Amino acid sequence: MTPSTTLAGAASARSPMVIFGLGALAELLFGYDLGIIGVALLSIEQDFVLDPFTRGLVVSSILFGATIGVGVAGGLADRLGRKPALVLTGVIFAVSGVAAALAPGVALLIVARMIMGLGVGASAVVVSVYLVEVAPTHLRGRVGAMGQLMVVSGILMAYLVGYALQPFHAWRWMIGLSAIPALVLLIGQVFMPETPRWLVMRDRIDAARQALKTLGRAPREVDAELDELISAHRAGEINGPAKRSVLRQMLAPKLRPASLAAAAVAILVQFIGVNSIIYYAPTTLSRAGFGDAAAVTANLGIGVVNLVFTVIGVLIMDRFSRKRLMSTGALVMLLTMGLLGLHAVMRPEPSMTSAWINLLGMMVFFAAFALSWGVCVRVVISELFPSSIRGTAAGLILVLNWLANFVVGQAFPSLLDYSASLSFFIFAGVGIVAWLFVRLYLPETGSGRSLEDIQQRTA
Repeated sequence: MTPSTTLAGAASARSPMVIFGLGALAELLFGYDLGIIGVALLSIEQDFVLDPFTRGLVVSSILFGATIGVGVAGGLADRLGRKPALVLTGVIFAVSGVAAALAPGVALLIVARMIMGLGVGASAVVVSVYLVEVAPTHLRGRVGAMGQLMVVSGILMAYLVGYALQPFHAWRWMIGLSAIPALVLLIGQVFMPETPRWLVMRDRIDAARQALKTLGRAPREVDAELDELISAHRAGEINGPAKRSVLRQMLAPKLRPASLAAAAVAILVQFIGVNSIIYYAPTTLSRAGFGDAAAVTANLGIGVVNLVFTVIGVLIMDRFSRKRLMSTGALVMLLTMGLLGLHAVMRPEPSMTSAWINLLGMMVFFAAFALSWGVCVRVVISELFPSSIRGTAAGLILVLNWLANFVVGQAFPSLLDYSASLSFFIFAGVGIVAWLFVRLYLPETGSGRSLEDIQQRTA
């Protein structure tokens, strides 16, 4: 028995949910690296001199790298396969985590976090594509949202690590520990199959059949799903490398509505305010009236709320329409930001009352986000495009997502210094736009529809 046969047997013996979990593991690192900087920043400022602009760069450099990562990773996933792209993502996370932890100055820390951002961006697109392509239709929303569950788990893990290490000002350990789950990710790739859709796209029918078996499909399901994939391939819905540029296909009349909807969702989810809380919650709470230690402790509560409601969101998203979840979530988020803005106008001075009101508002906001946009956005973006260009198209859309994220991460420190109330009102205004857009323009991609059926309905 050869080693490859042994590994294949080990993979086929594993539960499909284990495979889905390993596929989503890169998102744990995504969440950890995004979440840890908010706590680490309190200690980094004791070692390095940071003005508001430099503070923004320390945070947003990872977002600039992610903008590049999402643009490149999608194309690699389409050309090389979803699985090799995940392996490369793990390597980037491991190397950049160690480099950032050892950075002797703020300039190299910024560079290391920008490289880390390549992994963050790659995971954002590749994990979503991998999960929606390996999941059975009736569980696609739940499995696709496992990536977001891993993100918030990583954020909570970052908050816990930050809470434990913040008294020692050990920001280097906070950042460097991300290398451990990166190694787990690399080992886990041995037991994961390539996606059946990508294999059919490359005319590797026998390998696609084996992948479906490894993913736990019953014999009858294997034949039916494989026939559907082959039919779609022959009809041109699943193709090899496209003759026309992906961007030209996305802007063609057939895919233009889906592309515009995906782009709008990708931008709105950043300007609605969630990442400003992830990156700067400890700073915001400290300025509102908590001390640094109390702000880090309170931050744990936000992380727990985020995780708990994401789990609920994963469990319910295949029971409700994507549109209903996202419109309800946007409504609650805009009301929360509006109320926080009004409170900041009425009570501008720091106090424990203001600190607790800000904390409660952030928790309500995160509960609404986690139940709706948090679990839906990247799944919806991946669902809107045909398999032939799914990786590249999702990557191009997520470039816009991370550019918006970069703008928020860079601008928020200065905006917070200028006016906390204005920042809350801006996020509330974006929430109004998001609510209207979802209700009026976003196509429905859930409700038990196969990916091939979605392409026909949105064309």
